[in-house]
Amino acid sequence: MNEKALLVSLDGDSLKEIQELAYTAGAVVCEQVSQHLKRITPTYFMGEGKAKEIAQKVSEQGIQVVLIDEDLSPAQQNNLEELCGVKVIDRTGLILDIFAQRAQSQAGKLQVELAQLNYLLPRLTGHGVAMSRLGGGIGTRGPGETKLEYDRRKIRDRISVLKKELKNLKITRDMHRQKRQGVPLPIVTIVGYTNAGKSTLLNTLTASHVLAEDKLFATLDPTTRKLILPNHQKILLTDTVGFIKKLPVQLVEAFKATLEEVTEADVLLHVIDISQPNFEDQAREVLKILHELGVSKTPTLHVYNKIDACPKDQHVFLTRQRFHPFCVISAEQKIGLDVLLTKVQDLLTHFTEVIEVKLPMEDQKILSQIYSEGQVLEKKYLKNSIRIKASVSHKLANRLKQLYS
Repeated sequence: MNEKALLVSLDGDSLKEIQELAYTAGAVVCEQVSQHLKRITPTYFMGEGKAKEIAQKVSEQGIQVVLIDEDLSPAQQNNLEELCGVKVIDRTGLILDIFAQRAQSQAGKLQVELAQLNYLLPRLTGHGVAMSRLGGGIGTRGPGETKLEYDRRKIRDRISVLKKELKNLKITRDMHRQKRQGVPLPIVTIVGYTNAGKSTLLNTLTASHVLAEDKLFATLDPTTRKLILPNHQKILLTDTVGFIKKLPVQLVEAFKATLEEVTEADVLLHVIDISQPNFEDQAREVLKILHELGVSKTPTLHVYNKIDACPKDQHVFLTRQRFHPFCVISAEQKIGLDVLLTKVQDLLTHFTEVIEVKLPMEDQKILSQIYSEGQVLEKKYLKNSIRIKASVSHKLANRLKQLYS
């Protein structure tokens, strides 16, 4: 059963995003409150008058949960819950709840639980109305159904266990990564604001069936597929978790596994949803996170997506300032994908080099490797050998030079 929710936006500009977060979490929005906050108060974050106004709306409309698009201190959250008589979930708590619903892999579930417990630990001082969270609903997914039964010692013990399990998973993940690096294919990683169309783009380009919904954080776990470019170059295409404004620090820490996929990329595809009125702000938020991850210098193609969703405003978009290099596409309608792939090829020229070698006729294993990992440009059969001109990775080129120079 979906809970009746009241939404509170206190910077005046984020109401649409908290609406989408609420919808993704499964809430039915019955009331919305928006206000430009002049100063933060230690008691309720907002002013006492606004807090009492919210409490009155909760009482009059039978609201079950108040969702606030700000991060509250444990004391502010507890004070608001006592005043309103219902659950109060702040921005971080709401995003953590959505992640708990969406995590599918073992690593993803462990990461979410670790983030939730770190978030919960300072919030155990008072139970009061918060005990109602044991009944289910928003704020109780993941370990939340029993979280208020934990004491601090049990939570710290569980956090230690989770960190050990994630460390073991990282060892396994590193082994898979080393194995993947043994096949020297360039890695192209899709990044972008949540719900920008990243998974749809991966599905369209690779004929995959990765979950793609019109909800925030539809996919959390990185997904990698092989793709052959028009020039026959093979690449690994990876989808990642969507970014969002004020991404909770607990999630940045917990989801290092996913974020590592970004740091390993040879090229980034930055997908931008131009059907959103504030797409420029969202794009800048993504670039800010990429800078924090230390990958701002990685070659990046800015992919302006969903051009089909704003046909009346296309001319307006074309007059606005854009990041470069860029392309304009619709992943869903398969518009502009040929241009996108050509631009990816251009950005990958640094990854390959053209080499010409003469292989012994019997060395079919090396010939097969050139075909599987590179692009054969010319091939000529001689009496006892084969002359090959091919575009291959630097690693393979160096090996061929050592063998046949």
